[in-house]
Amino acid sequence: MLKTLLPAAALFTFTSVAVASTPREAHVDSLKQTHKIISIGGSGQEADSLARRAMIDNFYVDQFRQFEDPSAPYFMFMSRDARLAMGMGGTVRLRGWFDWGGTMNGAAFKPYLIQMHPNPAHIRQLDADPAGSNLFFRMIGHHRRIGTYQLYVEAEFSGGSSFDLALKKAYATIGDWTIGYASTSFSDPQALPPSVDAQGPNNKMDATSVLIRYMHTFKPGIVIAASVENPLKQTSITDEFSEATSTWAPDLGFFVQYQWGVNNMQHVRLSAVTRQLTYRDLVRKDNVNKVGWGLQFSSVVNLCRPLTLYATVNGGRGMAGLGGDWLMNNFDMVQTPGRPGELYAPGVFGYMAALQYHIRHDLFAVATWGQAHYYQKKGTPADDYRYGFYGAVNLFYNLTPRLQFGIGFNVGKRVNYGGESRWGRRLCAVGSFSF
Repeated sequence: MLKTLLPAAALFTFTSVAVASTPREAHVDSLKQTHKIISIGGSGQEADSLARRAMIDNFYVDQFRQFEDPSAPYFMFMSRDARLAMGMGGTVRLRGWFDWGGTMNGAAFKPYLIQMHPNPAHIRQLDADPAGSNLFFRMIGHHRRIGTYQLYVEAEFSGGSSFDLALKKAYATIGDWTIGYASTSFSDPQALPPSVDAQGPNNKMDATSVLIRYMHTFKPGIVIAASVENPLKQTSITDEFSEATSTWAPDLGFFVQYQWGVNNMQHVRLSAVTRQLTYRDLVRKDNVNKVGWGLQFSSVVNLCRPLTLYATVNGGRGMAGLGGDWLMNNFDMVQTPGRPGELYAPGVFGYMAALQYHIRHDLFAVATWGQAHYYQKKGTPADDYRYGFYGAVNLFYNLTPRLQFGIGFNVGKRVNYGGESRWGRRLCAVGSFSF
């Protein structure tokens, strides 16, 4: 597996060339011009425009922001000296989709969920919901002793019939330290391509966990991070010969990144994670501890002014619970065929590549292709998931910097361990307004 991962890193490094003033970067700049600033703090010396602009820039510096996350708040309170700013905003989103040849439940297109033997009564489906709409609060300040700090809370409306509002992120950052409920250090949301469907590529690492992270940026553009994270273990226990145990050691996440361009919107990153995986073998009456690990190479690069490449290659053992199609089942540890009481950490491997082309500054298309592979031992049931393909073609139009519409076509394929396979297809559309 390492032989497959390492050449990918060389490819990403080769394509890492800086291109200034791209349409993606220009879109972020256009968002910065939309803010309505309300000064607070009574009398005092008013900060100049450069200081106010520098504070607004802080709202767009986020290593873990992905395409669907809300933009910085439209209305923003800012102290007269521009050392403190806060705002509340969100996104109103409506997504609709049409499946044929077999349906999936929900707005997320996941090849794992493709039905191998669909019910003829449910061979097609039309649906829509506002899942993905969200609300957030962010406060950013600057103190002469501790530097820049921020507080961030985000909640998102789920899909289905209840549309519950659930906490998505809640963390505080002081200088180089982050503590709270945030994206894991193994994830790289900026390297995920824009997607109309709610899921995106099926090798997507997007877990959120309670963590403590240290992240420091060195000039010129080197970022290093390390974190201690609450484990997200998923162990498959299906018989009386083994038992799940309590977790007692954290996950450890790392990454090193080189970034460049306006707003540092281009980068190459190498991420790693180690995990403790435990269970109790009731046949041998013993607690078993195994080590899971994962590696990920990811990048977002402007190949030329209108063309952007997104790419991710990841793999490891016992890392399935961190995202992708593998998250749909308890694939961190599974039972060893023919050996009652024994579990093993299966290997997984995935890749994704996407090209985003700006037809003009407010109109762009994205084509994505990827795979998520699950490596099982001989004797695995024939109807178990083995791998899935994911493909998407999307078109987005920004009517204004904060009002966006998109249409897309998804195609996916699920292949089982016994060789049986089936394709799934979806047409989808989305409209979103960020405030």
